[in-house]
Order: sequence, then C-alpha cells, then structure tokens
Amino acid sequence: MSPSVSVVIPLYNKGLHIERTIHSVLSQTYQDFEVLVIDDGSEDEGPEIVQHFNDPRIRLIRQENRGVSAARNRGIVESNTDFIAFLDADDEWLPEFLETIMKLRDRYPDAGIYVTDRVNFEPDGGISRCRYQGIPQAPWEGLIPSYFLTAGLSDQPVCSSVAGIPKRVLMESGGFPAGIRIGEDLITWFNIALKYPVAFNSITGAIYHKEAENRTAEQATSENWRTVILQRSMDALSNGDVPEDKLDDVREFIAAYQIQIARQHLFSGEKKETRRILSECRTKILKKQKFILFTRSLLPGPYPQRGDHDMNTA
Repeated sequence: MSPSVSVVIPLYNKGLHIERTIHSVLSQTYQDFEVLVIDDGSEDEGPEIVQHFNDPRIRLIRQENRGVSAARNRGIVESNTDFIAFLDADDEWLPEFLETIMKLRDRYPDAGIYVTDRVNFEPDGGISRCRYQGIPQAPWEGLIPSYFLTAGLSDQPVCSSVAGIPKRVLMESGGFPAGIRIGEDLITWFNIALKYPVAFNSITGAIYHKEAENRTAEQATSENWRTVILQRSMDALSNGDVPEDKLDDVREFIAAYQIQIARQHLFSGEKKETRRILSECRTKILKKQKFILFTRSLLPGPYPQRGDHDMNTA
C-alpha cells in the first residue's frame, strides 16, 4: 500500500545537519510517509549518513550537481504519492507538522499550498518569529486572504521547509525553475498562488536554521533573489498571466519588492539607482514609504538600515 505523503529533501553538502533533519521526520506524529533524499552531488559525508538510517521508508537518490530546483523536481517525479512535503536538509520539523498539514489538506481541498508557521534560529544565536500582515493572530487556521499582499508587505508566509503541495499542482505549475540558485522557491509559490489559495495554520511546524553554514552567504545576496522574483512577477503581469481578481494585489506585491530593492541601493549609497527604481514603482498602499525613500535619496549622508520587510517605515 502506497504512503499518503512524500517528503522530499534536497541534499548538497549538509552532512552536519542531515541526521537531525531526518530524525525530525521520523519523529512525526503522522507516520504514513516516504522520504526521498535527493543527493545533488554532495562532496561530504551527507549521503553516507542517510544510508545509515535503517528505515525502508527512506530512499537516497543520487544525481550530478544540478542545483536545488533540479533536486526538488527529481523528488517530485520519483515520489509515489499525490502529495509532496518539502524540507531543506538543514532545517527540522516539529513533531506535529505532517499531521497538521494533512488535516489542512482535508479541510481545504481547493488550496494549492498548505503551510504552518515556523520559528527562525538566527546566526547570532537568537530566535525570531515571522510577522505577517493580512493573517489573523494565532491561533488561526484558514485560507490566507491575499498571499500577494502578505508576502509583499511582511514576512513570506510560505517557505520550502513548511510547504505541502499536491503533486498535480506542482506538475501544472512547472515545478521549480532550473538554473536559479536563490529565490527559486519564491517563483514556485508565486506561480501556484496565481491560481490557487494558500491554506495556513498558525502552529509552529518547523525550525528554520538561518545559522546553518551557507545561509549567511545566501542572505548577503538578498538583492539578487528579490530581483529574480520581481522580474517573474512583472513578466506575469505583462504577459496577462495574472487573474483579474488578483491584479491589484500583484501590483502591490511588485511595488513592495521595488521598494525593498530601492532601499538596498540607498543603503549602498546608490541614490540615483534608488530614484530610478522608485520612479517605476506604482502603489496605493505604500505611497508613504515610496515618498520617504525618494526624499531621503535626495539628502546628503548615509541611510540607516532597517528590517527587510518592515513596510510600516521606510
């Protein structure tokens, strides 16, 4: 008898963390799963650690290094179920994650993505929580009123270690885009959210380890992933891919990313580029933030940094 859910874990040089990650899956209160670890050409001991697990539900699949998108897509194709839950090799699930996700799927069968909240372990040793606009305070469960407004104006509600997605939805949306090293998952969430609602449960289902090696370097290139998702969303708008009932929200999503990128340029002292980006920004919700940034780009002196997603201030 086939399991109910496939857990797909892309693996590349995460030997320090993969044992913890797999243990978190095996400790779930919901046990009807298979685990597909896609080794994307690791050069460390990670694959051997996976092989040491004596559990027939775990499969190690090896491929040449082609990137995390190719690894996730391989997992989708190799899966034996119609529902995929993703987990990064340096993160971990809390025990009730899968049970919560499967109940969400049953309660909201028309959704395209099912997620829980998460907690972040920061590089400095601290712990942080995500802040969401447009999602009721915990405890809450339901369909996010507007994925695009929440994702643009606050923290991203979907992340690759708390997402469960029907296989047919992934295949229909084209899976994860190949050749993109950062922000590839955001493009997938964007594509799915154009057609389907996102179901959310406010319980903490996972620990996102920002302190893991490689992630600090990835965060340093945050402007790159913002540019990637900005370009995809602008293409969707110009190509007519955005449903009419989501047009206003996607425009605000685009404006939010333009403002974030403009602010990064202002941090770097690139004031002319800041003004160029803001001149292309069209927004109703973020007019104040746009005005403040533009004005400050005209003033002498450096600009103090603030949180990436703090859209209440500029």
